[in-house]
Amino acid sequence: MAKSRIKTEFKVNQQIVYPSQGVGKITEIFEKEFNGETVAYYKIYLEVSDMIVMVPVNNAKDLGIRAIVEASEAKKALNMLSEDFEPITSDWKLRYQMNLELLKKGSIADIAQIVRCLYNRSKVKELPIQERKLYDSAKKLLEDEISFALGKSAKDIEAMIHEKLEPPGAAQKVKHIIAQDDDDDDDFDMGDEEEDKKRRRSRDDDDDDDDSDEETESLDDTEEDFDEDDDYE
Repeated sequence: MAKSRIKTEFKVNQQIVYPSQGVGKITEIFEKEFNGETVAYYKIYLEVSDMIVMVPVNNAKDLGIRAIVEASEAKKALNMLSEDFEPITSDWKLRYQMNLELLKKGSIADIAQIVRCLYNRSKVKELPIQERKLYDSAKKLLEDEISFALGKSAKDIEAMIHEKLEPPGAAQKVKHIIAQDDDDDDDFDMGDEEEDKKRRRSRDDDDDDDDSDEETESLDDTEEDFDEDDDYE
């Protein structure tokens, strides 16, 4: 049986990011037999869920597992939270899928984008439960990674994130951007309204036709009555 010669990207005791799970720590790298082959695994401890997971070394990249970013990149992600952003769709299902894809990609910039998007949307309208959970997960992941990258407590980072999300003038900016997006949705609603009007007009026309038919039948009956009277005479 051949020994696995897989080179590992991470080392024991290294902090990593597992996008769908949280920030973790490589506690062990070991090999295990699977289907007659020797496979290398990472044993990862996830503090946020107090859970240990085992991930095949070959699958780590596909799962988005990566090293904690450098301090400079963590600061860039923080600054992203107060930057201008594109209009946010009011279709929460579409928004949820878009942000879920970003979370799977798992870069710190993607995670910051999710937090910024959903935080600002929540100021306009309460998020659905699924989106709220996604927001909480992304925010926790962002806090933990920046905390490790900058060597600060999670509590300090939470305060920094909130400060970035609420810069001076943030409320007015969000209101303007959401209003633009909702205008787009209103356009779609107006289109539906026009269709409804057309359908109503069509139904009214049909009703008019039915009324005309009834009147015609009534006239025919009257003519028959007159004919009978003629016969009687």
